[in-house]
Amino acid sequence: MAPSKKDKSSRNHEDHTQKAYNGLRQMMFHNEIVPGQKIAYRDLADRLGMSLTPVIQALKWMEIQGLVRHEAHRGYHAEPFSLQEVEELHDLREVLECSLLPKTIERLDDKNIKALYDAFMAHAEASSETYLNERFVKDLEFHIALASLSGCRVQLQVLRNLLDILCLKYRSNYQSAASFDRGVSEHQAVYEAISDQNLGRAQKALGHHIRFTKETLIERFTQILEEKKDLGFPDISWEKRT
Repeated sequence: MAPSKKDKSSRNHEDHTQKAYNGLRQMMFHNEIVPGQKIAYRDLADRLGMSLTPVIQALKWMEIQGLVRHEAHRGYHAEPFSLQEVEELHDLREVLECSLLPKTIERLDDKNIKALYDAFMAHAEASSETYLNERFVKDLEFHIALASLSGCRVQLQVLRNLLDILCLKYRSNYQSAASFDRGVSEHQAVYEAISDQNLGRAQKALGHHIRFTKETLIERFTQILEEKKDLGFPDISWEKRT
């Protein structure tokens, strides 16, 4: 039976909402929307060639994800940087990712070792390139590949959501090339421990890597915050730790 006009309309509406959502994500990733910035959703709708409704629905979904916020009479703004968020995201990552390692090792076979090796090499090869964004994405993809070997789909989806926030708000613009270079060696330590089926060593290496990333980001953001204060800029894009 051919789909009804109502079904087609609903499908088109969902497609437009997804298009708006993808457009917003791309703008955030490329710093066309930065933390703390007001989102001119009318302009965005014009840019995407659609009505306001799918754009607002996309913004509501991003609000649930913690990427934007809505304030009465002020509209939507991209969520500001937050030192507390950086710390909490990485603390939760460490607990979640390390908790999956026993099942990862339990399910380990040649196919899984190969998949993890490929993810490690993709990050290692990206780290020889100029663009830090590519390094950051490949770094996160290694962690997704590692977690996926556990077979725990719910935990994997939670991790994807955590890494999504890191990718769109706290990525390569605020990390140095040296920290990414160190990340390669730390990923190698994790990969080798997993290949040897050494759970204790794997958890130690992975935990150390995530804590180093957290400390590097907090140090860098604190430095930027102090520079903003020294230059007299208003503190509109930061939320401090409580």
